[in-house]
Amino acid sequence: MEAKPEFPQSLQDAIRYFSDPDVCVEFLASLRWPAGVQCPACEQKRATFLKTRRVWKCKECGRQFSVKIGTILEDSPIPLDKWLTGVWLVVNCKNGISSYELAKDLGVTQKSGWFMLHRIREALKNNSWDKTKLGGPDTIVEVDETFVGGKKRNMHADKKVRYEAKGGAHGKTVVMGILDREMRQVRAKVVPNVKRETLQQEVLGNVKHGTKVFTDEHVGYDNLHSRYVHDVVAHAERYVNGLVHTNGIENFWSLLKRTLSGTYVAVEPFHLDRYIDEQAFRFNNRGGKKKADRITDADRFMLACSQITGKRLTFAELTGKVGETRF
Repeated sequence: MEAKPEFPQSLQDAIRYFSDPDVCVEFLASLRWPAGVQCPACEQKRATFLKTRRVWKCKECGRQFSVKIGTILEDSPIPLDKWLTGVWLVVNCKNGISSYELAKDLGVTQKSGWFMLHRIREALKNNSWDKTKLGGPDTIVEVDETFVGGKKRNMHADKKVRYEAKGGAHGKTVVMGILDREMRQVRAKVVPNVKRETLQQEVLGNVKHGTKVFTDEHVGYDNLHSRYVHDVVAHAERYVNGLVHTNGIENFWSLLKRTLSGTYVAVEPFHLDRYIDEQAFRFNNRGGKKKADRITDADRFMLACSQITGKRLTFAELTGKVGETRF
């Protein structure tokens, strides 16, 4: 029997490793069902593998199912080798990869590449954020917000006049971020505005009480001292005051905007949250300088693949056409 090659550590190795469809099925099945294949309908573990079609048939309920069912890959005609290569590219390209480039690399259409990217971003989203909070005693958390949108110099003359009249943030999307310095983890999302109620509600929902919270001088954070050890750095005077600064979260903004403007170019506000989830995944799993803290490309890939189950994104949901009636 031919020896199975070592798990890939580079893109070239990954393409070669997943070129065999049986290896792809075995890899995803082992991640999804480490204790044995389980029927998604009746949850029984008595199933027969049909080699010619690479699906299982449950001996209890008779249902046939593939490794794609119940994942972001469900109902996709694109082969698993292209999907897994696509995941590797997304999680390991520092500045992301456009749908045109992905389509060219994988041999699919641009529309399919765009849909694949959004489904992969859905998998990268960390759903545990709703259950856990950042910070804690003697932990520093940075909080900041930024505006994402077009640049004034690229606007048409009449739009530029309205832009200047209503302020620099007019027409842009607000993104709020929270960075835990000790855990080196960031959370970011689109918020409707920069009002006090909106910003402080996000902090209360994501940061443990008693945490040291550092922000800029924005008035939206002026009541945090009632629940947190709140300190402010006035950017009009300085950007660093000892340990008090927001340079960590601003570094994330720099990476996010570089990706949006350099790779994706034009991003609709409707989809922005998924692009933020993608950048947050790479940022949170970038590893450290110490050998013990290093995270390899293979580690990021394995983590992303472990998150594909239990998530679904249809084209109708992605394009906002759910429930539309066709005549």
